[in-house]
Parts: sequence; C-alpha cells; structure tokens
Amino acid sequence: MFVADGAHWIWNRVPGLIKALGLNPESVHELLDFYHAVEHLGKVAGLRKNWSAKKRKAWVSKQRRFLLKGESATVVQEVQALCRGRNSKAIKTERDYFVRNRHRLAFPTVKALNLPIGSGAIESSIRRVVNLRLKGPCIFWYKENAEKMLMLRSYYKSGRWNCLKQMANSHISLLAA
Repeated sequence: MFVADGAHWIWNRVPGLIKALGLNPESVHELLDFYHAVEHLGKVAGLRKNWSAKKRKAWVSKQRRFLLKGESATVVQEVQALCRGRNSKAIKTERDYFVRNRHRLAFPTVKALNLPIGSGAIESSIRRVVNLRLKGPCIFWYKENAEKMLMLRSYYKSGRWNCLKQMANSHISLLAA
C-alpha cells in the first residue's frame, strides 16, 4: 500500500520501488491521501468567491462523501462544472489534480481491506522517529550512520531483533572461514 499526496515526484518513484522490493504490481495499491484530496476540494470551494462559507462547507462535504463512496468521476464532473469565470484556471488546476490521480481514488476498496486512507500515521512517525530522534540542537549524524541507526531501530521495534542477530552472526562466521 502506497498512500501519498498528489506530488509527481512521489508517484514517479513508486514503480522503481515496487521493482526494487520485488513486489507483484498486481498486489500493490496506490492511494491518494484522502485528507489531501479533501484539502484540494477546499481549495476549489475557496475559489468560489460568490459562495458563502456555509455553501463552501456543504459543497466540500458532499464531494467528500462522493469520494468515500468511490464516485470520483462525479467529483471530477462537479469540479469541471465550476471551471468558468475569473478563477477557472486555478479550478482547472485542481480538476487536473483529481483527473491525474483518478486511479488512486479507490477509497471504498482500501477501506474494505481495512487499510488506511490517509498518510498521517506515517507522517507523524517520521516526525517522531526521524526528526525528533535524529535531528535537533547539538545532534549531528553522518547520513550513512543515521540510516544504520534507523535500520537497527526498525528491526528492534518490529520484533525482528533476533533475525538481525542471526544475520550478523552468519556474516561473522563467513568472515572467519
């Protein structure tokens, strides 16, 4: 499962990552972060200057429900219908965001698999694990050492420490032979 916002640079790396990990592309799910998608809907509504705050909120809520039900084509049509007037270029940019990522809007499918529809947990763990533990005042790491520490911590936290010890011991045995 890959969940991210709509940034091109993220999604451009996914095929190479799938290949490097030896994953079956058929078993991989790509999903646009639901909360980023809703944020973009908010931008569209915000561009409608003639709408009241209440109307903007109601429109976003309606589109949000469409996304959760898997009706992303309806969302694209609704945004397309707003592509007129002074802010049409900005609204078209938002429409293109949904069109470009339409195959990553399978929220009902992912929810049915009991998988997350947002990237918040990962973003939070990056902040807590990487930024607060490896970065900070008076803390300096060489890149290769920071990566090694993250790997060691990952093995420990995932309960795979003994596996790591076995790999290290077998490597030492090979060197001694």
